[in-house]
Amino acid sequence: MNDIIYKDLLIIGNDIILDDGRNPLIVTNEACIAQDVVHAILESGLAVTLVAERSPTIIRDIEHQIIMLTESDLRIIPGTGAITSVNEQRLLTASTYEFGEFEVWL
Repeated sequence: MNDIIYKDLLIIGNDIILDDGRNPLIVTNEACIAQDVVHAILESGLAVTLVAERSPTIIRDIEHQIIMLTESDLRIIPGTGAITSVNEQRLLTASTYEFGEFEVWL
């Protein structure tokens, strides 16, 4: 079992998620890193730009910018970020130093 190195409040749809006792749920380690990456992408505005874009060339450029932003996190191994299209949705994968690979839907 891995020790808890990173932890944060679980946030889904801009809301802190609470348990039945109205206490915030916590995400740890790779889930925390993945959540941080998603928030960085949203705060950068790249997600909105990606959704609005129709040019395949510019879409690839935005995807590259998202990968570069993801890999700028010091917990993520450079060169491991990738975006794949699955049923017209995009899946971002990357590897962390401590916890292996994670994936998030864009």
